[in-house]
Amino acid sequence: MPKRTPWNLLIEIVERYPYGATLEEVMVGLSPPPSRRTLQRWMSYLVKNNKIVAIGQARATRYCLPSVPKTKEVIVPELIPLSKESKQIIRIISQPIQSRKPVGYNRFFLESYIPNTTHFLPISLRKKLLMLGGSEDGRYPAGTYAQKILHRLLIDLSWNSSRLEGNTYSLLETERLFQLGKAASGKDLRETQMIMNHKAAIQFLVNSAQEIGVNRYTILNLHTLLSDNLMPDPAACGRLRTISVGIEKSVYLPCAIPPVIEECFNLLIEKAEKITDVFEQSFFLMMQLPYLQAFDDVNKRTSRLAANIPLIRNNLCPLSFIDVPVQTYIDGLLSVYELNRVELLRDVFEWAYERSCALYSVTRRAIEPDPFRMQYRSAIQRAIQEIVHQKMDKTQAIKTARRLSDELIPEPDRFHFTEIIDKELNSLHEGNVARYHLQLCEFNDWKQVWQKTEPKP
Repeated sequence: MPKRTPWNLLIEIVERYPYGATLEEVMVGLSPPPSRRTLQRWMSYLVKNNKIVAIGQARATRYCLPSVPKTKEVIVPELIPLSKESKQIIRIISQPIQSRKPVGYNRFFLESYIPNTTHFLPISLRKKLLMLGGSEDGRYPAGTYAQKILHRLLIDLSWNSSRLEGNTYSLLETERLFQLGKAASGKDLRETQMIMNHKAAIQFLVNSAQEIGVNRYTILNLHTLLSDNLMPDPAACGRLRTISVGIEKSVYLPCAIPPVIEECFNLLIEKAEKITDVFEQSFFLMMQLPYLQAFDDVNKRTSRLAANIPLIRNNLCPLSFIDVPVQTYIDGLLSVYELNRVELLRDVFEWAYERSCALYSVTRRAIEPDPFRMQYRSAIQRAIQEIVHQKMDKTQAIKTARRLSDELIPEPDRFHFTEIIDKELNSLHEGNVARYHLQLCEFNDWKQVWQKTEPKP
């Protein structure tokens, strides 16, 4: 047994998962992580020597301590709450590949979808996600929300999307790569390229938010950026597939006829573009693009970023796939490929979006400036200065704020402008008067008047 192999650490990692750990979950616990093949060899050694137990087969394999009873049924920890239908789907697609019937691309699955009549997401879910992901940025240019959290989004989405492809970069290594331009030691060059390609693709979506859309140009260029320097044939970047491909450890056989792929891709884009609900459109792209396998490779990555196009354009919280379990996501895609069932992938989509909203709502409050205050900074400053310089009481201040809002502010924003003025006046103190170019003596004289009066309606 090689001395440097972390046997005890491997067992400790497995012990953290009472329902069994996937190979990817074990990989995350190792620093630096080994190659996937090396880790598989290590785990096989531990299984052979009865240190751990392997449950399930192929990509559904989970590793447990010997105290966990062996069972033919794959035990799935419910990090993501799953519906009864989703659990049934997992049981079906977790069967040995020899027991599953080979299937080809079902064109009718796409053709039968009628935009704004057919819905993969129920209306209750669409309303829920809109409530979670909505913001006041809807009245600002497309991409405003994403621009505010761009630094965090670049790291989170690049890392999580790459992680779902088996990339072994850690979150910290991804952040260092972006900030310092230093590739992590011991990593395959393809992994570094994958991460950097994600960064370029996300910047394209955010910086061009007002020009891009759910159209052929955007999807093809998105694929180009994500596949750059990763394709055996460089000309295949941004080009629809002309070769046969297979799906590893799946009985699904994608269409191999180039004219049909072209027709279905055009139809997919045409239908997606007509969908008016943002979340239905997002999920449609996330599901249908990899199902068609429109490109030689990098289909899943393209679909995950394409799912963000309608969200970014409509200033909704983006989807960064934070903490999404690799196996559950893969199972969701397999259920679409082999069964044309969407329930499991829909559960993943819902949970992933909730996680993204929870993270970015905190991020925005913590680090991002208020765009309204930025837009009307001069007008706000003018109002505060006039009120303080003229030693106005609260009643006079309200009238002045209303007058200036009528003079300087567009009608839809006037009420909010007066609210901001009131809030700023009540939070003014000796430690922040310099913000409005006020002298301390001016502030003190005004404060005496302000504290003695109550506003009159």
